[in-house]
Amino acid sequence: MDIHTCLVLITLIDRACSQLGARGHAEERLLHNLFASYNKLSRPVQNTSDTVLVHFGLSIAQLIDVDEKNQMMTTNVWVKQEWNDYKLRWNPEEYENVTSIRIPSEIIWRPDIVLYNNADGDFAVTHLTKAHLFYDGHIKWTPPAIYKSSCSIDVTFFPFDQQSCKMKFGSWTY
Repeated sequence: MDIHTCLVLITLIDRACSQLGARGHAEERLLHNLFASYNKLSRPVQNTSDTVLVHFGLSIAQLIDVDEKNQMMTTNVWVKQEWNDYKLRWNPEEYENVTSIRIPSEIIWRPDIVLYNNADGDFAVTHLTKAHLFYDGHIKWTPPAIYKSSCSIDVTFFPFDQQSCKMKFGSWTY
């Protein structure tokens, strides 16, 4: 490789590193500005009479166990939740075109959605994964959970039986 090629490569690498560094500084500045006066205990609504619309979904990753004796089903799931927080909006142009960031879910308001018909005492999600925050205030949070839900199991026609186990989710306080 000749000296000219080496200089071009060094210049390209230097520019790439500078841009990554600028983005890192932009994210740091963004986080500071977003959370300087943010209160995670306050619902993300402009008027106290407004409700927070939470889109909820569940993906079953694994059916771990069906316990006919104790009338219980154990599942490994992904709990999909999406909502908007008007206090967490920004203009991407002011932050090196950063349009989304991943943040610890512990630092933001989260819906208190629980499994009502749980069978073991763990009503809520216990593993707090990062949330994906977008510049318009849209938040996506998909933590994993293992739920044990009570279930009416009838094995009269085993091995030709079919079971229907319902999982009932909702807000604990609303």
